[in-house]
Amino acid sequence: MPLMPINALIVTEDSSGVVMLRKFEAENAVILKILGEANGANEGAALTSLKRPDLIFLDGSVDATTFFSLLGKLDFNIPKIILISKEPCDAMKAFTYNAIDFILKPIEFNVLMMAMYKVIKRIEMERSLQNQNVEKISGHDLNIAKGFVAVSSLNKIELLPMADILFCKSDGKYTIFFLVGGKKVMSSRNLGEYSKILDYNYFFRVHHSYIVNLLHIVKIVKNEGYFCEFANGSNVPVATRRQEDFQRFMKL
Repeated sequence: MPLMPINALIVTEDSSGVVMLRKFEAENAVILKILGEANGANEGAALTSLKRPDLIFLDGSVDATTFFSLLGKLDFNIPKIILISKEPCDAMKAFTYNAIDFILKPIEFNVLMMAMYKVIKRIEMERSLQNQNVEKISGHDLNIAKGFVAVSSLNKIELLPMADILFCKSDGKYTIFFLVGGKKVMSSRNLGEYSKILDYNYFFRVHHSYIVNLLHIVKIVKNEGYFCEFANGSNVPVATRRQEDFQRFMKL
């Protein structure tokens, strides 16, 4: 079982299955945490963007074509999907959209438990494969990856030149890399892991939520605290308790 519960959303236009999902959550809090409910495709996509869940319980009443089209425009990986419907023919729809499982209404507890088990195993498998690949790049192939950092999401690994990183920002359990040219890359790893990987000669964790690249700081602003200013106009705060160490790092 996972160390943390699977964060999920319910997207539906037919609330007949919500009670059972909520009951399952109450009885299995170590497995499932429902972050919210959305009515329809547009509201569902907006809530997905806001909450960034691991899993979506998608009801067959929702316009799946519109919903997945909206999800495809988001800047992170589409969550796992369990399709729930009172129509047996919607099982084909689940296959079309690569859902982890299909559940026929009325929802049965054991069927839901098996579906959650499939989600858990899929996530564990992907994380295991991701960690193996990152270790291979970061460890065994150091000569190839020198000057790069392996940034992993659930379905790919990108090698980013460290010299192109302006700063990194924590976004919950994710990390966002802000790069030269305005590009942003999101990783499924947290900021703490990257604080151990990035070149300590140039990168400094100025704040619980930020790591900055010394080479791209164009100005340090002192205005009720310290702020690092970058060429793109971004300002990153320096935590009060880290200002003294930052001054030494910058040789101020």
